[in-house]
Amino acid sequence: MHMARLLTLIATLGLSTSLIAAETGSTQPTSNAQAPDLLEHLVDLLLGRLGLETSGNTLAHWGIFVGLLIASWFLRTVVTTGIFNILKHFASKTETTLDDKLFPALESPTKGLIVVLGAFAAFKVLKLSPALDAGLVNLFKIAFPAVIFWGVIKAISAIVDHLGEVAREKDMGIAAFLPLIKKTVIIVFIILAGLTIIQSFGYDVKTFLAGLGIGGLAFALAAQDTLANLFGSLVVAIDRPFHVGDSVQIGSLQGTVEDIGMRSTKLRTTARTLIAIPNKSVANDAITNFTRMPQRRVDQTIGLTYDTTPEQMENILVDLRTLLKNDPDVHQQTIVVNFAEYGASSMDIQIIYFTSNPDWIKHMELRERINLKIMRAVAARGLSMAFPTQTIQFDGPVARSIADRKA
Repeated sequence: MHMARLLTLIATLGLSTSLIAAETGSTQPTSNAQAPDLLEHLVDLLLGRLGLETSGNTLAHWGIFVGLLIASWFLRTVVTTGIFNILKHFASKTETTLDDKLFPALESPTKGLIVVLGAFAAFKVLKLSPALDAGLVNLFKIAFPAVIFWGVIKAISAIVDHLGEVAREKDMGIAAFLPLIKKTVIIVFIILAGLTIIQSFGYDVKTFLAGLGIGGLAFALAAQDTLANLFGSLVVAIDRPFHVGDSVQIGSLQGTVEDIGMRSTKLRTTARTLIAIPNKSVANDAITNFTRMPQRRVDQTIGLTYDTTPEQMENILVDLRTLLKNDPDVHQQTIVVNFAEYGASSMDIQIIYFTSNPDWIKHMELRERINLKIMRAVAARGLSMAFPTQTIQFDGPVARSIADRKA
């Protein structure tokens, strides 16, 4: 964990220096460019202590060259078989699995860093020509930040993979987007590594960054719908208003969720047609999830004929309440059966209840069973269901004349 923090700090410092240089227009090398100078200074101190400051390569120079290469290889082996084995053993005893992924991910970049530093120090012992010396320094300017960013990218990959496992275990919607997030972050750090390397050679990246900003703005304007759908899918994944297989209504569209993609969400309607809704609309529209209802509500009205007596009305109300209370699939918390009003051609009874199972098929089966029980209860009381009727009353001389003729 400390190694990851160290690598992240180094990368952050390198990036910050690059950006500051870009803003000020400076062409001076960054801290990455100063690293060869530091190693070269240490090598010169070593040669000075040994009295080997000569213009040529002696046997002692070659001996130190080989010794530094062997020492760097030995240090690489010690770090691999010693320190990292201890870290892995320590990680195996912790509750989290993050360190189990992080330490192995940082092992190769750490070995690469040791080899780069050791090789550069070894070659600086030799008295090379100006061209070879300059080439060695340039090579180090590329290798040193590259291996640092390599470690940062490996650490980020391990962290994102760990978060992906946690998200999948907890059935979080963000799990589907973590691979995309991982690739995006890696690409960003690769670009930053390239800019850092370019800046270390003394080039001004300010113009490139400005052009990148203008290009990014143009891309964002051209792809605003795609980006809106992408962010909409991210909102859906985080908020999780529905899952695949849920019966939902999004805006005015209703169906079963068949797929949740990066650009759109697909609904299968009751007519078996497939509707693709852009995720930006899904994120903005009201969503009704029927699958997550604890019960389904039934609200219906039946009408009895006007020849029903008050006593018969009281008895049928008791019968209807009883049959609802005795049905095991009716939710018993809310049962409403009341003589509600006098309709245009019927005496209306309002019936409200909830089905215990929110499944649509089970809901319809229960409604059918209850409706048949209501019909039998009404018939058992000798009552009749009303239907729309009209009574026309004739009055006046013509009506009375017609009535007298029939009489």
